[in-house]
Amino acid sequence: MEKNGQRAKVGGKGARYTEQVDYIRWRWGGRFNSPVPEKLVVYTAFTLCYLPDGRRLASKRTSPQGARRQHRTMPLRVNNNIAAINTQRLISRNVNVLHRGLERLSSGLRVNRASDDAAGLAVSEGLRSEVARLGQNVRNAQQGSDLLQTAEGSLQEVNNVLVRMKELANQSATSTVNDTNRESIAAEFNQLVSTIDRIVEATTYNSSNLLTGFGNQVSSTASTAVTGSATTGVTRISLSAVQDGTFTFSDTAADGDLTLGNGAVTQTLNMGTLLDGNVVASGTSVVANFDRLGVQVTLAGVGVQGAIGDYTDGDLDGTTIVVEGSTGGSFQVGPSNSFFNRLEVGISDLRATGTSLNLGGTSVASLNSARQAISYIDQATATVSVARGDLGTAQNRLNFSIAFTEVEIENISASDATIRDADVATEVTSFTRAQILVSASNSMLVQSNVSLVSALSLL
Repeated sequence: MEKNGQRAKVGGKGARYTEQVDYIRWRWGGRFNSPVPEKLVVYTAFTLCYLPDGRRLASKRTSPQGARRQHRTMPLRVNNNIAAINTQRLISRNVNVLHRGLERLSSGLRVNRASDDAAGLAVSEGLRSEVARLGQNVRNAQQGSDLLQTAEGSLQEVNNVLVRMKELANQSATSTVNDTNRESIAAEFNQLVSTIDRIVEATTYNSSNLLTGFGNQVSSTASTAVTGSATTGVTRISLSAVQDGTFTFSDTAADGDLTLGNGAVTQTLNMGTLLDGNVVASGTSVVANFDRLGVQVTLAGVGVQGAIGDYTDGDLDGTTIVVEGSTGGSFQVGPSNSFFNRLEVGISDLRATGTSLNLGGTSVASLNSARQAISYIDQATATVSVARGDLGTAQNRLNFSIAFTEVEIENISASDATIRDADVATEVTSFTRAQILVSASNSMLVQSNVSLVSALSLL
């Protein structure tokens, strides 16, 4: 070996040794070979360097750990190929990842079964149920709005008829027309009264009549025989469009007012005009009108004494009457069974011959009756306007409920998507990685069988 102009001998063989020099030429067996790269690799346990005068420079360890590298000899076995078993296990794991990626990418869901994310699946199912309920509430509100719009449209036509009726009443109330003219006017007037009834009775939604007391009618009545003086025959009244509960009626004077309360809320209802109670005849009856409820109660019997208003005194004072709510006029707009999640709407009986408009007895056949009819028509017009206003208010409430519920659905759906939906970018990356690993594992499984072939060649 020649290093920087000096000769040296190299002997031995074994481990790896690398030395960085500027210029190296080496000789083996008395012959010089061509220059080698700057890094000289000599496989020897010890590198012995000698100068020309015979002095030894040093003995350097050439292995990093200062010892000869030991290589274990792999045994050749044919009964169990451990390398193939290990490769097969890795292939199965990568194939499972590949299949899971295919499932998620094809379904768009990260959670397809409980094993994917048990807790997340439980939360997601609850959110999906909430979204389904809210979606149905939106549809309920939309259908309720359609129902109210149908009723309001019919009331607009009723209002137009009332305008025409008032024109006829004003025309008949002047002295410029004679009785013959009034007969013609009265004929049209009566036809318009019938037209109102026809419009009201024809206004239906899903077989439910809307303007004959929708959500506001008496659902059942009961009566008993009058057995004594100042004794009521009414024992139970059931109304709709009110909350279920127990209410108490009481009356202490013949003033025509009836007090209704449940301990927390009290309302006084005017029963109507007091009638003469001195009806003493078999088979004779007197009808008492509850103006604000649209209810008629018939009292009949022998020897009924005193004013009709007095029948609430005595036996009825403190009597408990159960008021039952009905399904009419109630729209479910919330997810739970609570009062604030329902919208209650009651529409009075708006037939011309009913108690609300009270146009059944009006006539324009004479001057005086025409002038009285003007007042009745004004009251009927006001009643229809109030009813239309109530319907419009209910429609606005439903529209606000729809808007709020749709926002709630959007937010809950976003939360569900975070839990359940798959991230396509992440899944594609994982899928591609699994594809590469499966391909590489299959190739290595082939290579793991080479040792078996070598073992067979020895037989």
